[in-house]
Amino acid sequence: MNIRFFNAKILMLRERDGSIPEQDGRKGQLFEIAEGELWVQGNRIVYIGDGTDTGRIAQKISWDREMDVEGNLLLPGFKNAHTHTAMTFLRSYADDLPLQEWLDKQVFPKEALLTHEDIYHLCRLGIMEYLTSGITSNFDMYFAPLPGAQASADCGFRTVFTSGLNDFCQSLEEVEELYYKIRGMSELTDFVMGFHAEYTTSLNLMEGLAALAAKVKSPVWFHNAETASEVKECKGRWGKTPTALADALGMYAYGGGGYHCIYLEEEDFWIFKNRGLYAVTNPASNLKLASGIAPVKRFLEEEIPVAIGTDGPASNNCLDMFREMFLVSGLAKVREHDAACVSAEEVLFMATAGGARAMGLTDCDCLKEGKLADLILLDLNQPNMQPENNIVKNIVYSGSKQNVLLTMINGEIKYERQKFFIGADPKEVYRRANDIIGRMRL
Repeated sequence: MNIRFFNAKILMLRERDGSIPEQDGRKGQLFEIAEGELWVQGNRIVYIGDGTDTGRIAQKISWDREMDVEGNLLLPGFKNAHTHTAMTFLRSYADDLPLQEWLDKQVFPKEALLTHEDIYHLCRLGIMEYLTSGITSNFDMYFAPLPGAQASADCGFRTVFTSGLNDFCQSLEEVEELYYKIRGMSELTDFVMGFHAEYTTSLNLMEGLAALAAKVKSPVWFHNAETASEVKECKGRWGKTPTALADALGMYAYGGGGYHCIYLEEEDFWIFKNRGLYAVTNPASNLKLASGIAPVKRFLEEEIPVAIGTDGPASNNCLDMFREMFLVSGLAKVREHDAACVSAEEVLFMATAGGARAMGLTDCDCLKEGKLADLILLDLNQPNMQPENNIVKNIVYSGSKQNVLLTMINGEIKYERQKFFIGADPKEVYRRANDIIGRMRL
């Protein structure tokens, strides 16, 4: 589809010497806002400008749609860098419990009852919610990723999967098979190596995963330092933190990172920085489970790249990047007793380019000619976005899902003005989700 957006504000990453800046807001302003037009041809952005220099585009484009966006804002889609999409069925079902009790007594027993068909339908529900929040891709970990990958391919949603390998599900052979199968399923699905957590995974499996990651040259991801007890118990077993153990096993030869990363120790910060690892913070989930607040200011000071995830809808309970962005900044300020730390610009970078790079999606990390057309349109003509003193701060501190007018992935509009274009009837998706959890209550 060929689409011309005009009369638009366009959020652009500032370039330095022709290159996109790394995540460090202290080096200067990260974003600039241009006014003009953005053209999509097929699945790529082919033009950004004021519309007066279009003669340099050699081939004539036949427009399928020309859209006057009336001065509203185009920006790269948000990247949800950690989630468990299929857990939509446990939204508001297993709440107000500490993490281990929540997992052991509520989540794991119910997940054991899921079929692959259930997971497929539950992932479609999650994808719909991502779209309403301007999320154009997610980094998904689940014990059965294949039906989720099929849901993403069928809906036209971009997902990077990582294995949830542990002592109770999956095997190294299954993980290797999933790696090739999901990567080959669709241009919208990818797969990297991972395991659930140190406390659920034997040393033999972790060693095997490190070898498998080296074989296919994949980064490795896992739940890391989410609680203080997790780190303490890991040190009791191995004399090392989860980060140091993974490093000693050679897991980080090709990068990767950790989800949560709340209770990192000094050696861990060194490993993250020197191995080029990403820290994915999940503020709403960590707040609700009383796990703690990630040291985001320290990450930025150490030049450790940060991305943002919602975590799953059973622990959050919503898949809303606007809420996450506000909490990343707000909780960091409270943690450090410093209202000046972790700026809106830094947070918006984490939610867009930072997440894309953590997931290996460098072809859709920003709006730029030649990049994939994964973008969203925000309504600035709403009370919460006025006045336009600072649009970036408005997005992070006062923006909400109500401002999302349109979500485009790979050049295809998947959501526009409360209508979904994913090849499924929303009412049927809702019915399926309710039937699944209803069956488990019997």
